[in-house]
Amino acid sequence: MNDELINSVESLKVMLVSRATGGDGDDKDYKRLRRELSASPRIEKLLPQCVRVCRDLSEFWIFIKPKFDTYAKRKEYLRVEFDPLLTMLETGSRTPSDKAISATVQAVNSSFIQEAWHKALERRSTDPEGAITAARTLLESVCKHILDVADATYDDSADLPKLYNLTAKQLTLSPSQHTEQLFKQILGGCQTVVEGLGSLRNRHSDAHGKGVSGTKPLPRHAELAVNLSGTMATFLLQTWESRKKT
Repeated sequence: MNDELINSVESLKVMLVSRATGGDGDDKDYKRLRRELSASPRIEKLLPQCVRVCRDLSEFWIFIKPKFDTYAKRKEYLRVEFDPLLTMLETGSRTPSDKAISATVQAVNSSFIQEAWHKALERRSTDPEGAITAARTLLESVCKHILDVADATYDDSADLPKLYNLTAKQLTLSPSQHTEQLFKQILGGCQTVVEGLGSLRNRHSDAHGKGVSGTKPLPRHAELAVNLSGTMATFLLQTWESRKKT
């Protein structure tokens, strides 16, 4: 997903450099790339000013021509303007677990799970409240997916802790299903993490209104919620696949 975004941003940059140094460009391609990139909150926030204000290449030429009197200055301006966005896409938006979690999610035949994970990643650094909501939705969708495939019954309005408890029992991951103290401790910790994610979403996500004393989560809080949710989702899905084989 990030590789595709990087290619789009690089294409847009090359197009603007060409136009700024006397070349031509395809207005349709520029408008398409501008529209697609602006649709992403984390991308739109870091788009160069010239892209945000110029709707087509003619407006860009009017913007850039009087601003700098040499091609070299124009190219340097665009390099500096695009650098924060490209740096974020290449390094800043990834954590070591993102690739592994994404691979597991993509292997599941569920658009709900895939959409929730992509939203969580997309909003992690720019919309912490939305990312926390997506993190909880991811786990809820994973639990319901496993329960559905296993032909297990559940209340569709059940909250995340209840859904997780049913899923854990289905997968023999409930602490009460084990006698070894180490396993009980680890699985109890997983249950606590899920309950905490549910509470975090209720308190700090965008799913509920807030009063005067309401607090806003920071990107690091969203990072924690998304990473924990992704890790738990991967554990549940991989355990389910293992159970099916045996």
